[in-house]
Amino acid sequence: MAKNNRTIIFYIILILVFGGLMYLITVRGQELESLREVDSQTITESTPAFQLFQDAFHHNLIHPLAILLLQIASIIIVSRIFGFIFNKIGQPTVIGEIVAGIVLGPSVVGLLFPEFSIFLFPKESLPNLQFLSQVGLILFMFVIGMELDLKVLRNQAHDAVVISHASIIIPYFLGMGLAYYLYDQFAPGNIGFTPFALFMGIAMSITAFPVLARVIQERDLTKTRLGSIAITCAAADDVTAWCILAAVIAIVKAGTFTSALFTIGLSIAYVSLMIFVVQPFLKKIGRVYSHRETMSKTIVAFSFLILLASAYLAEIIGIHALFGAFLAGVIMPPNFDFRRILTEKIEDVSLVLLLPLFFVFTGLRTQIGLLNETHLWVVCGVIILTAVAGKFGGSALAAKIVGQSWKESLSIGALMNTRGLMELIVLNIGYDLGVLTPEVFAMMVIMALVTTFMTGPALDLINYVFPEKDESGVVKTDSGLFKILISFGPAIKGKKLLRLADQLTHKKHNADITAFHLTPSSDINPKEAKEYERESFRLVKHEAENLGIKIRTLYRATHDINKEITGEVAKGKYDLLLVGSSHSIFSGDAVGGKVRTFLEDARCHVGVLVDRDFEVADRILVHLQDIHDLFLISFAERFIANNNAKVTLSDPNRLIKSNTIFSMAVEKIRNENKDSITIHETHTLSQEFLNEFNLVVVSYSDWRDLTKSRQNWLPYTPSVLILKSQVEQ
Repeated sequence: MAKNNRTIIFYIILILVFGGLMYLITVRGQELESLREVDSQTITESTPAFQLFQDAFHHNLIHPLAILLLQIASIIIVSRIFGFIFNKIGQPTVIGEIVAGIVLGPSVVGLLFPEFSIFLFPKESLPNLQFLSQVGLILFMFVIGMELDLKVLRNQAHDAVVISHASIIIPYFLGMGLAYYLYDQFAPGNIGFTPFALFMGIAMSITAFPVLARVIQERDLTKTRLGSIAITCAAADDVTAWCILAAVIAIVKAGTFTSALFTIGLSIAYVSLMIFVVQPFLKKIGRVYSHRETMSKTIVAFSFLILLASAYLAEIIGIHALFGAFLAGVIMPPNFDFRRILTEKIEDVSLVLLLPLFFVFTGLRTQIGLLNETHLWVVCGVIILTAVAGKFGGSALAAKIVGQSWKESLSIGALMNTRGLMELIVLNIGYDLGVLTPEVFAMMVIMALVTTFMTGPALDLINYVFPEKDESGVVKTDSGLFKILISFGPAIKGKKLLRLADQLTHKKHNADITAFHLTPSSDINPKEAKEYERESFRLVKHEAENLGIKIRTLYRATHDINKEITGEVAKGKYDLLLVGSSHSIFSGDAVGGKVRTFLEDARCHVGVLVDRDFEVADRILVHLQDIHDLFLISFAERFIANNNAKVTLSDPNRLIKSNTIFSMAVEKIRNENKDSITIHETHTLSQEFLNEFNLVVVSYSDWRDLTKSRQNWLPYTPSVLILKSQVEQ
């Protein structure tokens, strides 16, 4: 106490003494000011104080840094909103972010609120936005390069290479053919036919590897033959397309093909240096520094220097900094942990903060209002049809020729037709080089949106036309097993839920148990997803071996956990869904947040485990509140029959004595398992009494009533299993 008083006294003296001294210095300083010819006093006296504040506030409001910060905040908010909306309608988040950019540009906000648009995106601020967006793209392409697994390309059969190259050559040919008809009317006056045609070709033949990978994950195709072929095709497509793009940029910048040969020669030397000199050195670093403990800031800084040097060399050679960033990512150490750690350090900043700036900058360039005549929209439609025919048709045709089924061929075509962000990058490069006019740029952006947007509906239509069948072609009948789906986040929760499921079923061996884990984001690459899956199920599989039971595992990465779980429940026709408790941001209730959605929407029995060091359920208290809790007795019977549990029925309202159905259910259990069940009829549940049990079972409706009335015994319960009946909808 004395120490605290001493501290307070010292603090007060400190403030008073040094505050007073600073005041004296200020007064003396003003006396010095009066001796000089300073007109500040006159200005202060002649100008109202509020006017001075207004002037200063307006100056701060339009300061370039303030404008940039406001732009970034606005862009992130709008991008997240549109990304969320489009994700809810089954579209990749990137589509929403692209649309957000167009909405913030002259096509929507600029048209409806021109003054606000001029304030938020003044012309003089656009260079700052462009440079920041380019930094974001460089980091993004670096991550894309690291996501590519070159071993997959080396090990895959030639089918994927044939499909991939067909998906480039055919649309490239159609793009050049289209350029022949568009050149006179739509090519810039100072651009020759060759660069215009080459750019139209590359724009038609690009595939968005990141978007395609996310679509495959979200549709649970990662482990299928279709998913494997599509990922390999897209990876090969990406590598090939970016090499072609680098050559095209070199030709455009050099002016003629002959002069471009010098640039191409330098490019070959640069790529050889990166692959044969830098990459072997990086592999040695990856072998030593492969863990978070050993990966120091020096190693991270060195990796960034490689990225910046590669991007710089590519830019000055004339093949664009983005190709250099992509190549730097490709040659990073193949060690998964090294790449994952580096990706984690970059991805959030590049994807969440900087990349949306690129979408908006593209949107500011996209002037859909320029397409103000019917024939321009006709040309736009022709561009879209050409793009779909080349990419979708070319990929599907090649897949069919190499022996794929019609369903897989069409699905590969739909996936390869996904252009997404990669298309926008190519279009912006073309726009910056002066190859594309604003009209053609707007048409091509619309084409990128349409072809990416159609991926999901096209896959749905293909699945509808070619429905799934089992190997015999016969619909499977109900096996009579008690089907349990356990869905968990942290691996330790999965282990405990599996133990609970086993104690409900193990003696009669009449259960079919599936462990389901979801990563709450689809923004992870396939290689990371495999590692997450392995790690997530490690404890669960080990526990299953200890218990001597067989389980199935399901893994998905998704933005909509609620939809995935309720959808899987319906698809698998499960009898019981077991999940762990959770809390929402605004509620401390154990069945808040996402868990409440499962309880309300899942069409089966749902159990929520409130874990308080749960180990075993052999001394169970079942709380009966009203006639709707009859189903709890059937679960008590399961615990008794399968786990030799001793069950006490807490029956304060004396339902067993007053209701024939309740009494018959209890009597049936007693006849089959003597001394396994007792009844407790008092309203009071003391702490000493609750200490006798290791699990309390209550219904969902009863739990809501108990938490609302704040029963004083709730904090003293052991682990709680909150159950909702299948018929309680």
